[in-house]
Amino acid sequence: MLKVKSRAGESVQQMIRRFKKLCEKEGLIRDMKRNAYYEKPSEKNRRRMRKAQRTINY
Repeated sequence: MLKVKSRAGESVQQMIRRFKKLCEKEGLIRDMKRNAYYEKPSEKNRRRMRKAQRTINY
């Protein structure tokens, strides 16, 4: 669970900006988008294989 504590003299907008950066860094938004719809096991496997193929080629 991500938490952002306010710093001295920090506005709410700055806190929100820091929170968004933390979410992006943790990959939370990417995971939420991936889990927004059902993905068949064969599609998951195909995506993993493509990712593995990309890492081997480089």
